[in-house]
Amino acid sequence: MDNPIIVCASTAGCDRRAHPSEFCLRPFGMEKLQTHDEYFAELPDYPFPPNYLEVDDTEGGALRMHYLAEGPADGPVVLLMHGQPAWSYLYRHMIPRLVDQGYRVYAPDLIGFGKSDKPTLPEDYTYARHVAWMSDWLQQLNLTDIKLFCQDWGSMIGLRLVAAFPERFAGVVLSNGAMVDGAVPFGLNWFLRRLSSRIPVLRKEQLQRRFEKSANATFTSVPGMLYWRKFCAESTDFDIGNVVAEFAGKPLTDAEIAAYNAPYPDDTYKAGARRFPSLAPIFLDEPEVAENRAAWRQLEQFDKPFMCAFSDADPVTRGGDKSFLLRVPGCKRAKHRTIQGAGHFVQQDAPEACVQAILEL
Repeated sequence: MDNPIIVCASTAGCDRRAHPSEFCLRPFGMEKLQTHDEYFAELPDYPFPPNYLEVDDTEGGALRMHYLAEGPADGPVVLLMHGQPAWSYLYRHMIPRLVDQGYRVYAPDLIGFGKSDKPTLPEDYTYARHVAWMSDWLQQLNLTDIKLFCQDWGSMIGLRLVAAFPERFAGVVLSNGAMVDGAVPFGLNWFLRRLSSRIPVLRKEQLQRRFEKSANATFTSVPGMLYWRKFCAESTDFDIGNVVAEFAGKPLTDAEIAAYNAPYPDDTYKAGARRFPSLAPIFLDEPEVAENRAAWRQLEQFDKPFMCAFSDADPVTRGGDKSFLLRVPGCKRAKHRTIQGAGHFVQQDAPEACVQAILEL
């Protein structure tokens, strides 16, 4: 007998624990939160007017995505994509410099971040949905001839866009990013998952120190990702502003830390930020391994300029540029660089160097 389709009648959304989510059609769309504008008042160095566009939430409703659009409407397009747990505030010092060079600059907030809508259920966030939401946004704006600057999860999603719409992109600057496609073979799944269930939830300072002790350990290694998943999902001190401060290479002011926290008045707004690490397909049986491998095959045919501009002090993605340099033909058409004096959030630490990379692409 076929499984029934269960339609939830509650406007607040369903309790997905009550029935299989794949057979749940919520006629009112996802339960979501919007951060009130008052939380974004007088952010330092962030004078940009908001823009909004609705994308299909895949559950019978729509989600409001926020983005910045600065510079001349007919200027060459630069797309700036942030990762976890930042938002478009990360690009505040890059945007004016690019506009001064005549670029039309777009900086979206991923769903769950910044001024964009924030679904409240962790299971509403999937890698596939993040790609679909950004694809919807990209096609609605009909952006073409794009220079992409992407970092962290901005690369995990942004490079999927490049693979899906290569004709829309003129080139890529990849900084402190990756595209994971199942590093753990099936035989190790059980062992590593059992190990991860016993990992203590470390404070972020302890987590960072643990990886600084090893020159070869990074957060994109399997142990690193397991620790990071556990911390983000279960930590009681998941203070987003302080996470950014911990992994930046230069000190942040109290006002800047508060600005990174602004989109998240309390923990109910952080489901997307907590969920992201668990979406990275490090095990072969996790969702999006096949899709990421297909994207890699497309990138192996991408011959437009592709620059790696990783920082020198990133404990998260250190050495992650090697795969791209070996596999992406467009890397032969770019002058790669190491950005000095910058941590994981290179846009925060070295905006001038990031802009220069884009200009020289």
